[in-house]
Amino acid sequence: MDFGDAVEYLLSLGHETLTIKLGLRNTELLLHALNNPERTFPSVQIAGTNGKGSTAAMLESICRAAGIKVGLYTSPHLVSITERIRIAGAQITPAGFAACATRVRDTAEQLLRDKQIEALPTFFEQVTAIALLAFRDAGIELAILETGLGGRLDSTTAASAGVVGITPIALDHEEYLGTTLEGIAAEKAAIIRPGVSAVIAKQQPAALEVLLRRCEETGVVPVFENGAYTIEETTDDGRFCVTFEIDGHSYESVWLGLRGRHQVENAAMAVRLAELLRAGGFTIPDSAIRTGISNAVHPGRLEIVSHEPPFLLDGAHNPAGSQALRESLEEFAPRPLTLVFGAMRDKQLERIGEILFQLADVLILSSIENPRSASIETLESVATRYATGTIIYAQSSAEALRIATERTPSQGLICIAGSLYLIGEIRPLILSMRQEKEHDYAT
Repeated sequence: MDFGDAVEYLLSLGHETLTIKLGLRNTELLLHALNNPERTFPSVQIAGTNGKGSTAAMLESICRAAGIKVGLYTSPHLVSITERIRIAGAQITPAGFAACATRVRDTAEQLLRDKQIEALPTFFEQVTAIALLAFRDAGIELAILETGLGGRLDSTTAASAGVVGITPIALDHEEYLGTTLEGIAAEKAAIIRPGVSAVIAKQQPAALEVLLRRCEETGVVPVFENGAYTIEETTDDGRFCVTFEIDGHSYESVWLGLRGRHQVENAAMAVRLAELLRAGGFTIPDSAIRTGISNAVHPGRLEIVSHEPPFLLDGAHNPAGSQALRESLEEFAPRPLTLVFGAMRDKQLERIGEILFQLADVLILSSIENPRSASIETLESVATRYATGTIIYAQSSAEALRIATERTPSQGLICIAGSLYLIGEIRPLILSMRQEKEHDYAT
């Protein structure tokens, strides 16, 4: 398969969430048939509801600053599926992705013919196998794996990571993980297995109780990220300079590359994980921790794109993420504020709307080209209850962007939020607009 064929094949397996099939058996059989690529390098697995992607990005940046050849696997992607697999800081090439996808597809189909499995592995199962295979082919020294959904039955758990981290847990994906905080925490706690080293971020009491019980059952003594830090300085656009105090050791005046007050705790989590890797034999000097945190990037998470007016892109797809976005907007956003919002129908739209919509001077509701997208009618019913500014409806993300740029003065701000899928549609359009403007200036 070439790259186009590979993407078409994977998409033919069904949408990664709508066709999700939680369970490790297919992934384990697939990896075994591929000669267990996950056993050729140590791994870090990061689970949680919010912050796991940012924590993974910062830890990966730290490891690269330390000279470690590291592979990073995250989800979802914004524009290209190659974004999910990074090797030594670079996205996997389309040709490299296609080659690994072909081997995974052929192996999966052989397992099906041999009746070792009852159905082809899902989109996410096969992409996980592609990532691990690509990591082995590249000879990485360490893999950092962001859990896709939950933990107990997520494909990334088949890698049997020796170091695990659990970021803050909140209600999300209830249809798959359970309707209580305790139930969701139990799914994520399952990545804590006998013999692992574990870091646990600050948690709500109900979630913490579940995690501690799991540690006791598995004989794991956890390391806690308890927020031992001091904020030294902030920029006008939401970057923080922080001194971290960890077990009597200081990392002084570290500028975070990722914006938002909530990223301070994610950075502290990344430092804790880096220290566990250092204790396990990796050479990670303090300078690499400082540099890695400062240089970390994670598109679509409080990402500012310079323009007139500027854009702020943030997924904010659940109440906890929406609250973090709200706090950042209240603290740093210029006015007037235009909010372009689109989301998946299975999200807590009522609560998200209650948190965000009243901040907007202009609220533009957009549909998304995704089978899970919430309809304009559904979003409208929420907006009419909570929005205090002007409400506008757009039939596409491109139309929403056009309206936003027309309605927002240069001194204001356009925020794109609600779903990473929406950001994936709009971000390339914004970058194209900026390139055209830069070209006009140059000529």
